[in-house]
Amino acid sequence: MRWRYILNIVGILNLFFGLTMVFPLLCGLFYKDTSVIPLLESMVFTVGGGALLHLFFRGAKAEVITQREGMAIVAIAWTVIGLTGALPFYLGIENCSFVDAFFESVSGATTTGASILTDIESVSKGLLFWRSFIQWLGGMGIIVLSVAILPFLGVGGMQLYKAEVPSPVPDKLKPRIRDTSMILWKVYALISLAQVVLLLLGGMSLYDALCHAFTTMPTGGFSTRNASVAHYNSVYLDTVIIVFMILAGINFSLHYQVMRGRPLAFWRDSECRFFLGAVLVLVLLVSFDVYGAVYRSVGQALRYGSFQVVSIVTTTGFATADYEKWPAMSQLILLLCMFLGASAGSTGGGMKCLRVMLCFKFCYKELFLLIHPRAVTHVKIAGKAVPDDIMRSVLGFMSLYMGLFALNSVILAGLGVDFMTAVGAVAATIGNIGPGFGMVGPVDNYALIPEIGKWLLIWCMLLGRLEVFTVIILLVPEFWRK
Repeated sequence: MRWRYILNIVGILNLFFGLTMVFPLLCGLFYKDTSVIPLLESMVFTVGGGALLHLFFRGAKAEVITQREGMAIVAIAWTVIGLTGALPFYLGIENCSFVDAFFESVSGATTTGASILTDIESVSKGLLFWRSFIQWLGGMGIIVLSVAILPFLGVGGMQLYKAEVPSPVPDKLKPRIRDTSMILWKVYALISLAQVVLLLLGGMSLYDALCHAFTTMPTGGFSTRNASVAHYNSVYLDTVIIVFMILAGINFSLHYQVMRGRPLAFWRDSECRFFLGAVLVLVLLVSFDVYGAVYRSVGQALRYGSFQVVSIVTTTGFATADYEKWPAMSQLILLLCMFLGASAGSTGGGMKCLRVMLCFKFCYKELFLLIHPRAVTHVKIAGKAVPDDIMRSVLGFMSLYMGLFALNSVILAGLGVDFMTAVGAVAATIGNIGPGFGMVGPVDNYALIPEIGKWLLIWCMLLGRLEVFTVIILLVPEFWRK
């Protein structure tokens, strides 16, 4: 492990992250609010710290970044970004402890959307803009953006890309990873801009439209309102946000193909069909369950049922209803949605539809072999056999994911948290969703979680965003041996 080179790259990434604070700073200046000084101080500290790291270790160079070094850079950089991103909250929000500020920052950067703020609307506009903006940066990936626009990160860019955006089958749209990163970010920005325009047409202010687009496309879920999207009570805005949550939950390489003149790209992709089919079935089940029991009209049942299902399955976390008051069947479906997640290559969290599909196909293969033990059969996606190493990776990921969910739930319950809160909070943070059940339901927040519990959930959020392997591998002794 070439630590001088690793710290040099971390310094560059932190310097770049600090420069992005200029946008909320300009917002604070425009509204003349109290966020200006905290943001300016945070920006100076972050940029200065990153510059010092870079200057001190700038002599360290590498022709190639190993896979281990790529994982170390990404894990350390995300932790440092969480710490420096917390500074504006710590300095600008009254009576905000550092663990709370760190929790809010990591929740934003990992696009989780779990909040400790009890009165969001009392926070200055500059800080709320920063809170939304870090979700937008974290959605497609801060390091992926850095690879796209910083030419000196081209060396080993693929290792950084794969460590930050792990997937069963990483999409490489162009031979050069820098070009792939740039394409993904352009598509991401273009769809975000389209949502801003449509939200403006629905009566949102430019500020609210920007903030909600910044938290919809990364499937983050932070809102500028205490009641989240329910504050607007608009069928039009609900529909727009549902559509863009679904778009954010689809593999972004498919969006690129559609923009390149291939309108059937969504339909031809088996994972996309599985994702959209699952969303449709789950929406119908929940809407049927809440019709009559909670809502008197079919229209209302479909409106609120579809919003909550899409929000949870894409791991966005916006809310327009208190689903804890819904029948048990609907609540259980929403809990299962937290594990399913969106598509691989999207900004959504969870286990991802592609892995679930592969797991189902593998189970069917094993059942088939029990009946025909001498048959030669393979797990296939799009007519192609899935290599054994990818299948092992998928099964290993799902085993680790469920094991870590169980372990962290037990630990959180051991801290004095009730059963539903412990299960809901861990499922919501490791899946990067936000609202859970119990004390952390859709109309509550994470303020009452014990301090040690908040550190545990911060760990869960990082596990979920970097898809387990990049974080958990740091705990394996072999990782550090020569």
